Amino acid sequence: MSKKPNIIMILTDDLGYGDISCLNPRSQIHTENIDRVASEGLRMTDCHSSSALCTPSRYALMTGRYNWRSRLKMMVLPGHSSHLIENGRETIASLLQKSGYQTAVVGKWHLGMDWQTKDGYELPLTYADKTAAADLMMGGIDFTAPIKNGPNARGFDYYYGMPASLDQPPFIHVENDRAITQPVEMIGKKKLDRTTAADQFDVEYGPAEAGYDPSKMGPEMDEKVLELVDKYADGDKPFFIYYPTLAVHGPLVPSEEYKGKSGLNAYADFVLQVDGFVGRLDKLLHDKGIADDTILIFTSDNGCSPVADYPTLVSKGHNPSYIYRGWKGDIWEGGHRIPFIVRWPGKIPAGSSCDALACLVDMFATVAEITGTEYADNAGEDSVSMLPLWKGEAEKTREDLVHHASYGGFSLRKGEWKMCFCHDSNGVRPRFPRKEDEPPYQLYHMNGDITEQYNLYGRHPEVEQDLLATLSKYVREGRSTPGAPQENTPNPIWPGLEFMD
Repeated sequence: MSKKPNIIMILTDDLGYGDISCLNPRSQIHTENIDRVASEGLRMTDCHSSSALCTPSRYALMTGRYNWRSRLKMMVLPGHSSHLIENGRETIASLLQKSGYQTAVVGKWHLGMDWQTKDGYELPLTYADKTAAADLMMGGIDFTAPIKNGPNARGFDYYYGMPASLDQPPFIHVENDRAITQPVEMIGKKKLDRTTAADQFDVEYGPAEAGYDPSKMGPEMDEKVLELVDKYADGDKPFFIYYPTLAVHGPLVPSEEYKGKSGLNAYADFVLQVDGFVGRLDKLLHDKGIADDTILIFTSDNGCSPVADYPTLVSKGHNPSYIYRGWKGDIWEGGHRIPFIVRWPGKIPAGSSCDALACLVDMFATVAEITGTEYADNAGEDSVSMLPLWKGEAEKTREDLVHHASYGGFSLRKGEWKMCFCHDSNGVRPRFPRKEDEPPYQLYHMNGDITEQYNLYGRHPEVEQDLLATLSKYVREGRSTPGAPQENTPNPIWPGLEFMD
């Protein structure tokens, strides 16, 4: 190749491991286009998101730093939140810019951006009553003013998309550092249920542009990505396109072309819509003659959401979590074990599979190795390059991995063991106080109990002490890779650290 490889990363929203038919032999959703890409590249079967939720997972992906080291110690950012990625922090995009890449992001940002306000209004950093926050957005934000510390300030030359999720206000279009549509009305439901399928077609209460139609947003973003590929393919610079899709997060609004196509439900139809886009993108890469010069990555930000309607899907033979326990938000595998498929013709053996432990946080070091870009000791503190795994040159690259749940609960996977430092899922589902006879933590032998059914906590004290000491060390030292200790971004409220002495 005369230049460095192009990189396209599709990060789907709330797509389960079991929703991809080449990963789940019992899948009732036939993802033919994604399967074809996998047959020409690599399937990673033990890859995870850093967190079981949207915002924190994206932070780790972009920075190579575990999400819980940021100021956000639990849950996600609202659409009006200020920036989460710290000023001056290196990102995948800024690394690639330094290496001569054209960089773009299209779709769901959900990492905060600094809105300017009217008349001295102050917007809360993260948490607020949602109804009050929505009213504040409409009355307090100056949507005509430039946005600060958005994607353009984090390494992206171009940005087109929405501030947060498809169901999360403000419901407007943003291009680079400007809102290009203005909110004119309040829409949505004031108490939106995202723990069941009850409100799977609804959005949160908040300000919206005229005629906001969530079913049209995904196809519009798809077209923008294809437009950029077509444009950049004719340029002299390698390009990086990061596409965090709006699908398949609620509201579940497949376009007319895909409604009813799965024969299962709206969620499955939405998954097929994503698969259809992958097919169109792949065709364009071949038509432009750049498929062999492009690394194509397909993955998800966390496990499938209960909004998908698990009971209906399971009754029809489909489990979005495959054999794994739990779903989005949970500390169990279903919360963070994700599909990860990568194709790089001539570099990655076609039709290969890798069962080594890996994480989205590893993309930072991987990109740096691919491009030969160096980074400072205070960047990518938890990132380990996956490139040796991709090329089939190593059986494993990391010894352990930290997972994180909705309410700040931790788990550590090390070797054949996984210890959850919480008594329950720690996820966005009904939670109950620990019973007197219930262990405070969970210990699973992953080689023999991958479905996490048998809690062995209390039976292997040496293992438990080792896992506890390892996680405590990683928290204290501000990193999990070799290098000088770093500082975690402070927050006076940091749940989940009860295990620390």
